Amino acid sequence: MRLYGPSSILLGPLFICGRGIEMKKIQKALVCVDLSDYSKITMEYACALANSLVTRLVVLNVINSRGIEAVRSASYYYPEQFSVEHYLKEAKADRYKQTLEIVKEYFYSDMTQVNILIQTGIPFKEILNTIEEEKVDLVIIGNKGRGNALGTLLGSNAEKVFRHSPVPVLGVRDRKQFNR
Repeated sequence: MRLYGPSSILLGPLFICGRGIEMKKIQKALVCVDLSDYSKITMEYACALANSLVTRLVVLNVINSRGIEAVRSASYYYPEQFSVEHYLKEAKADRYKQTLEIVKEYFYSDMTQVNILIQTGIPFKEILNTIEEEKVDLVIIGNKGRGNALGTLLGSNAEKVFRHSPVPVLGVRDRKQFNR
């Protein structure tokens, strides 16, 4: 196998190599979706890899703790109208359904190779925790998400994952937006 530099990526089967690092086959990839416009693009890339190179996909969606705290505050003043438990139950079911629809739209292989997780917390922290818990070899994440601020190169969660991830991160961009 020929490598083209001190840090190389060779596709087929997918291996990642860096200076002083043994080549490693990608067995499991973590796909981070927030159900924004970038989620479909991210899933499209992840499924293309999974259909040919990656053995398993773990698809993660995180319910941000800020939303949970907002419901908790509202439930203090209006307990008969707002319940954190009810909100979480509904939000998890809805997000699971939406995530499953995105996966089915792009993933044509055996669905037993896909594990969908819906977590609650601070998104980048939950992503980093899931990397360790699920023992993934690669993270696939959109470079922007729900907080799609005009003019930013990376979303804040994506940036933190890129900075702190113990495994390689594949950032997915919207080609139309970044085409020059």
